Amino acid sequence: MNPMIEDNNVELPTLEKIQDAATKISRHVQETPVHLWRGREIDAIMTSATHVLLKLELFQSSGTFKARGVISNILALSDEERQRGVTAMSAGNHAIAVAWGAAKFGISAKVVMQASANPARVAAARGWGAEVLTAADGPAVIAMAEEIARCEGRTLIHPFDGERTLLGTASLGVEFARQAPDLDAVIIAIGGGGLAGGASRALKLLQPRCEIIGVEPVGADTMHRSFLAGKAQRVDAVQTIADSLAPPMTLPYGYAMCRASVDRLVRVSDDEMRAAMGLLFREMKLAVEPAGAAALAALMFPLRQDLRGKRVGVVVCGSNIDPASFAAHLAKA
Repeated sequence: MNPMIEDNNVELPTLEKIQDAATKISRHVQETPVHLWRGREIDAIMTSATHVLLKLELFQSSGTFKARGVISNILALSDEERQRGVTAMSAGNHAIAVAWGAAKFGISAKVVMQASANPARVAAARGWGAEVLTAADGPAVIAMAEEIARCEGRTLIHPFDGERTLLGTASLGVEFARQAPDLDAVIIAIGGGGLAGGASRALKLLQPRCEIIGVEPVGADTMHRSFLAGKAQRVDAVQTIADSLAPPMTLPYGYAMCRASVDRLVRVSDDEMRAAMGLLFREMKLAVEPAGAAALAALMFPLRQDLRGKRVGVVVCGSNIDPASFAAHLAKA
């Protein structure tokens, strides 16, 4: 039998199930590279004895890890479900991934985004052929996507919860564990817990001694609150530049997966994420969104002393940002 998280009655996927899903997903997504980072600034921060291995998931199809969960969901659809199409709610990255995945398989996508979503992300979703609707705020976005699913028979692909989505993100953990053996720690950003939950489960099964550290923005620390409460939590408001890490809730499946395999959590500020964005740009020539720099920010600041001299994996999870927004963040770094 599979291990269970008793409080949530969630059955955790076995290694066999994760590897089977990863094999199927791998035919449709990029195997993103791992880079051993050496540079004057990173060595000054962490010392040259530290091995910082960047998992460059920003090179994934659609620009973020979200492509993995989308493909996992689409592969599970019946022919009839594919005919009816898919829908999703998103601040941006998930909408782009759903649009990309639907185009890849020739199915219809109708996605709902917040009115405040970055125009470049809206344009990217439309560019892949999705019909994009907007709603005033998070609750309205969710309600509209659920209504579309009910009325049109479309399959709702959740951005960060549910077994299919997390089997997709677990494929990143399978890949990283193979590419970078014997890691002492891996740092993963947490929004709703979809990436961290799936990837941490795979990494813990393949490298049990590796410490998994989740990182959240100070102004959107819903997983911290969920860990303290012992169950998935909602918050009244979030405030962070990392909009990809700012859902106002965790949900039972993603929470349970994180609770089972994430060893500890840390928080980073907006200024720390901007500093990490700047360092990635200067030394690695990478332009990432704030969420994509969150794991590095954790290494540079709260985890700096703890992880010096160790072999550390850092997941660079996404890069969907427009030039003007990126320049504005660097100007404030």
